[in-house]
Amino acid sequence: MNGSTEPDRLHGLDEQLRQWTDAGLRRHLAARAGSQGPTIVLDGRPLVNFGANDYLGLAADERVIAAAVESVRHEGWGSGASPLVAGRSETHSAFETDLAEFKGTEAALIFASGYAANLGTISALTSQGDAIYSDEKNHASIIDGCRLSGSAVHVYPHRDVGRLNELLRESAQYRRRLIVTDGLFSMDGDLAPLPELAELARQYDCLLMVDEAHSTGVFGQHGRGVSEHFGMHDQVDVHLGTMSKALGSAGGFVCGRRTLVEWIAQRARSYVFSTAPPAAASAAALAALQIVRDEPHRRKELLTRSRMIRQAIVQQGWSVGQGEGPILPVYVGQAARAMELAGAMADRGLYVPGIRPPSVPEGESLLRISLCYGHTPAMVERLLAGLAELAW
Repeated sequence: MNGSTEPDRLHGLDEQLRQWTDAGLRRHLAARAGSQGPTIVLDGRPLVNFGANDYLGLAADERVIAAAVESVRHEGWGSGASPLVAGRSETHSAFETDLAEFKGTEAALIFASGYAANLGTISALTSQGDAIYSDEKNHASIIDGCRLSGSAVHVYPHRDVGRLNELLRESAQYRRRLIVTDGLFSMDGDLAPLPELAELARQYDCLLMVDEAHSTGVFGQHGRGVSEHFGMHDQVDVHLGTMSKALGSAGGFVCGRRTLVEWIAQRARSYVFSTAPPAAASAAALAALQIVRDEPHRRKELLTRSRMIRQAIVQQGWSVGQGEGPILPVYVGQAARAMELAGAMADRGLYVPGIRPPSVPEGESLLRISLCYGHTPAMVERLLAGLAELAW
């Protein structure tokens, strides 16, 4: 009760929260002490951390930290304005130039987050009269960008190129058509079938957009992502991603032809009407990009280790899907079971988050293991031992 006789305008929320609790769907806002890394203290509890997307172990790298601190000393913290007003610093500009060179594109543009990058880019490129073709397991930011665009949205079954071909063949009437997909899917850990998608984009004269949020720095000869991994880099029109995962910083980006990037800078509402992210985030990402270039062994060792751990988990009898990278889903089905297992792993000193709806469809709840370069063999042994004890 709110202590007055006035009607409670939030009537029903408490009951809904209770229902979510009973169904195992209510989230807990935990607090981490100290830096991100292979070990963390979460709500005062020391845990081996298999829940972060810090794939290359750069979030607390001293070189990345030093770059951010130096930027704060010279440029302050807050940007104070939109990038198109006075918020875009020389460091932002330098990072965009370096990122475009790294990605092998003409230009790049940074956003406050990967979520903002997807919302802004998709809605800037498409509108009423256009059509978008989106994988059913694309990230929520892609889904919301599609909704915001006002376009006709066609959702095809996960990685189902045949169904996508049918949808494209049946919908030639639209002005502009965009195929959008995650490169590395964030929950299932599998890769988009980019060679086939690129061929369909060519055949039906569509734009192809790939979100490399979880694959930048990890896949490809130079770490450009899944598009480079498949040799499809030059056939992707819109390269999107984040600095918040393998690059250990914060923010999102879009890369492509100069005309494309200029258009998005003019039209993306999440860019035009947001204060620019702190320059220090770009300084940190600049340092991280250099590490990605200089230390390719990080991603190579991570992918080799991921394959070995995946095989070991399968041998225990768990289902882990068809992934190829550092995201290992352990499928368990129901939300309550996923949270029960996550709690049991935490009791063993291991942070392995349970993932449930709406992050995944009903009946597909899972434990999501994120492998990072900094995990030691002893940590991995503890993970495998914990899963073995809980296998049924």
